[in-house]
Amino acid sequence: MKPFIDADEIEEILKNHKEPTREEVVYVINKSLNKNRLSLEETAILLNTEDPELIEEIKNGAKLLKEKVYGQRIVLFAPLYVGNLCTNNCEYCGYKASNTAMKRVTLDSESLKTQVKALEDVGQKRLILVYGEHPKYSPEFIAESVKTVYQVKSGNGEIRRVNINAAPLDIEGFKTVKESGIGTYQVFQETYHPKTYDKVHLSGKKKDFSYRLTALDRAQEAGIDDVGIGALFGLYDWKYEVLGLLRHVNHFEATYRVGPHTISFPRIQNASDLNIPDTYLVKDDEFTRLVAILRLAVPYTGLILTARESVEIRDEIMEFGVSQIDGGTNIEMEGYSGEKHEKQDIDKEQFQINDNRSLADIMDDLIEKEYIPSFCTACYRVGRTGEHFMEFSVPGFIKRYCQPNAMLTMAEYLEDYAKPEMKVKGYNLIKKKLSEYEDVEFKGKLSERLEKIKKGDRDLFF
Repeated sequence: MKPFIDADEIEEILKNHKEPTREEVVYVINKSLNKNRLSLEETAILLNTEDPELIEEIKNGAKLLKEKVYGQRIVLFAPLYVGNLCTNNCEYCGYKASNTAMKRVTLDSESLKTQVKALEDVGQKRLILVYGEHPKYSPEFIAESVKTVYQVKSGNGEIRRVNINAAPLDIEGFKTVKESGIGTYQVFQETYHPKTYDKVHLSGKKKDFSYRLTALDRAQEAGIDDVGIGALFGLYDWKYEVLGLLRHVNHFEATYRVGPHTISFPRIQNASDLNIPDTYLVKDDEFTRLVAILRLAVPYTGLILTARESVEIRDEIMEFGVSQIDGGTNIEMEGYSGEKHEKQDIDKEQFQINDNRSLADIMDDLIEKEYIPSFCTACYRVGRTGEHFMEFSVPGFIKRYCQPNAMLTMAEYLEDYAKPEMKVKGYNLIKKKLSEYEDVEFKGKLSERLEKIKKGDRDLFF
């Protein structure tokens, strides 16, 4: 496949849109608010804006767009590390093969079940399983672990959707994993700058830039139409990486008539045996800007913000673009069922996390801020993925499903896991959101399903 990332092209676009005018910036923001995807050139105008007032307008535009497309719901999930064996040597990763300080673990079936039960017992419904790149983690191994997760039921707890973050596969491998019933398959390019990519990936299969770049094309060919992309910010110029992500989006739309379901934008954090200079580390104000710009650039795509970031940064960024966060995160192998530690052991984890709150604490905080915490998996399960998802999400219609389904899964959580004080606050928020519906017939249907949940029904959705 011909490479679709041209570093010179991206650099030239950034160079040609230096010092944009106020009129140009306002035009681009308004185009996005009409739910139109931005071009690389238009996005470069936002990226090169340095006027504090215009940056604030970009953020305000992102807030308004998020409300238009997604409403006030925030999807919650948990990462579960299945194995940290790895044959790659990536300078930024604690799992690198050369790191002898890292404690290597692969969960067997019983250990995996123990972790899943612990997650279900606090209310989790959505997981992303994470694997190192190693021959042991074959497509068959991944598929079997997915099936194992789905088998675990604890009380009213169940995992309704398993997403995957793992190494690139060939087409047959992706087919094998698809048959296990996964949701999204994530492969992050890490950096879209080929020279930097070569510099930070010292050895292993991951050193092949093109093979990784085309991984999700093979997933599409295998029938996995729900994919997630991402860049690791801090390896190269953040403005370049944003355009790299957008160029990847363009490629999907042109080739498969479907964009990525999610975009992730992790920042480099401390890790065991970390060996990355601070030349391109992204400052907080740059990070908040880039997320707002991504929201405006690709209105329909879910944006994922992880517990790598502090509570303060997460609170700020959720306002103008993020649609998914992880909650109650523990990335130590077997960490969900084990003894809780006040301080992370960096030699047991891939990187440092900076939001260590429990799922209950995050739920309470979201409700307090009048977000609707969501564990919804309806789109995956009724076939609203790929091109079908685009039919709803691109014009902004997905909000019709997202918000009511979020309320239903939130009610489940309130009934099964919440303390009395949270339960009161949660139902007060649901009551307030119900009052905002003008469609009397739909409001009645939603109210009826909420009452059924109170009486013991589960897994109701639109």
